[in-house]
Amino acid sequence: MSADDTTGSHPFAGAERTSDPDRIRALAHPLRLTLLDYLDDVREATATQCAQHTGETVANCSFHLRVLARYGFIEPAERRGRERPWRRAERREMFTPDESVPGSVHAIAELAEIAVRQEVDRFVQALRTRADRADELAGQRAALAMNRESFWATPDEAAELNDAVSALIEPFLARSTDASARPAGARLMRWLTTSHPDPAFSETPGPEASDAPQQQDPNSSEEA
Repeated sequence: MSADDTTGSHPFAGAERTSDPDRIRALAHPLRLTLLDYLDDVREATATQCAQHTGETVANCSFHLRVLARYGFIEPAERRGRERPWRRAERREMFTPDESVPGSVHAIAELAEIAVRQEVDRFVQALRTRADRADELAGQRAALAMNRESFWATPDEAAELNDAVSALIEPFLARSTDASARPAGARLMRWLTTSHPDPAFSETPGPEASDAPQQQDPNSSEEA
């Protein structure tokens, strides 16, 4: 799942763009996002296994799994005896806000807020776990990283940067479905990147703006 408002590429090849607020809001629920992530990680699972993973009841997991299936995010996997496992649907989507679609922008904001908060909580929990096991894990590489940067860029340049990051991570994504491609020592990594213009600062004015820096005519005889 990805929320994006650029025109750049997406890590999932062939991902479909959608601005349907009903589909977006169907996913904008903490447990549903957790269940979708879990199915991504383990490929398929029953409601009972989902309940064991999330700490929720089987009945609650079953309800939210059915909602995800109703909107096409997951589908039934091959039955295992009396067990009814679910798996992630083959169709992948990138949610794109569209001001011409009523409710689209707000729905994206709701989904993105839940997703970002979940990822931040995971990162903080990883930091705390590492700190609690500092003595045990001494000398082992943590593989934890956080970067905060501020820079000036046009929308096109920001899109190019996001495309470059997506291209770097794309080769690793295939390992989610192909366990044989994972090298020894590989861990399931969580990755979150965000970018946004700071609304507290105006965009850089063009050369035609009255308050833009003025360049002196090199042919002028006027002295500074």
